[in-house]
Amino acid sequence: MVAPEKIQLHSGLYRIQGPLVFVKNVDNVGLYDQVAVISGSDARLGRVVSISGNTVVVEVSQGTDGLSLDASRIRFLSKPVLLDVGPGMLGRVYNGVGEPIDGGPGIVPRQRLRVDGSAINPVRREVPSEFIETGVSAIDAMNSLVRGQKLPIFSGSGLSHDRLASNIARFARLPGGSAHEFAVVFAAIGVTFDTAEQFRRDMEEHGALERIALFLNLASDPSAERLLTPRIALTAAEYLAYEEGRHVLVVLTDITNYCEALREVSSSHGEVPSRKGYPGYMYSDLASIYERAGRIMGRVGSITQMPILTMPNDDITHPIPDLSGYITEGQIVLDRDLAQRGMFPPVKLLPCLSRLMNQGIGKGMTHQDHPALAAQLYSSYAQANRLHLLSSVVGEEGLSETDRQLLRFREQMDQRFIQQGDERRTLEKSLATGWELLASLPDESLVRLSDEQIHDHIRPCRE
Repeated sequence: MVAPEKIQLHSGLYRIQGPLVFVKNVDNVGLYDQVAVISGSDARLGRVVSISGNTVVVEVSQGTDGLSLDASRIRFLSKPVLLDVGPGMLGRVYNGVGEPIDGGPGIVPRQRLRVDGSAINPVRREVPSEFIETGVSAIDAMNSLVRGQKLPIFSGSGLSHDRLASNIARFARLPGGSAHEFAVVFAAIGVTFDTAEQFRRDMEEHGALERIALFLNLASDPSAERLLTPRIALTAAEYLAYEEGRHVLVVLTDITNYCEALREVSSSHGEVPSRKGYPGYMYSDLASIYERAGRIMGRVGSITQMPILTMPNDDITHPIPDLSGYITEGQIVLDRDLAQRGMFPPVKLLPCLSRLMNQGIGKGMTHQDHPALAAQLYSSYAQANRLHLLSSVVGEEGLSETDRQLLRFREQMDQRFIQQGDERRTLEKSLATGWELLASLPDESLVRLSDEQIHDHIRPCRE
């Protein structure tokens, strides 16, 4: 609810369409200024999203249901939408507009920050570095996440991305760092009530909520609220990172729901649609979210993002994953075939990529032989997948003994490395499993490893 203020009410409403209210005869109003839409004793949060002459369009975050042109009034507050931030933000549950919904007291504000924060100035950016352990072998060992990176997860409708997001939020940590230095901001965007409750229970039952700020926007909430939720979550993350000096992991799920809301609001504006009906500015809009992650020179904290999006019809060329791939630094891809085989997490290794992985692994960061191990696992797994397709045509009896060893390696890789259920794996365990799997292959096929690495890691596994 928006608190009443002694500012003149405006009565020039002339149209309500979807989540938008159109107001005429308005002067001295700024773009994205905060607005209160008053109807009787009800006051709803909104913001100015378009100005044309003396006509403005107000986006009502809490929906326009029940509003009427005659009975409703507008109060222009001449300030941007702000979020109260201060000590005690962690361990709390908030709704999609940043209001506590866990029965606890409101946040005592140390600052009030604009929710439409700016992307980090490229001149002030530091290169993302230093490894973050997610507890998931397919990510930690093969597609490592580093502080300040944007690494999205591309999923499909009905896959277990919610379960994976919850596990990452609970498992993630800084190797060698104190618990106080690390925090998680988790924003669920447009999820069902059951999913939101599952997120809350997972965090509480496993004792992880004390280091997490949980923002829940439900599918039943107005679509315009979904446009605020990731920005509010990132504003909280910026306070935790740059004022409290923490390293913050921001998990946003599901960005597809955000983009659907963006398309709905754009359609209500009467804007000309672009690809698949999405607005032509969706690229810059997504960039305004993704580019708020990073490390800033002279600041202690950092913000790392793992946005999760579902690809409509599992189409990786759809505008949402396509544009996200241009902005972010890699992707983790979930596979429907692996999920149907009962594997979790169903990470499809070959199309996965972490472009900044080498900035955070290796000597002095994870293990000096980590890069070589990851490269060899990828190489052998790719060979094994090609042989699997060949064997489906000629049969295994038409393959050499080395080829059959690669096929068995592929099977073991799926069952022992990718498949891990809800177990939290340390990086050390993930690397050890990788060496054990490679030990099943002959030395001459381990072309990405040096003789010293084979002697130090592979041969002890065979003894």
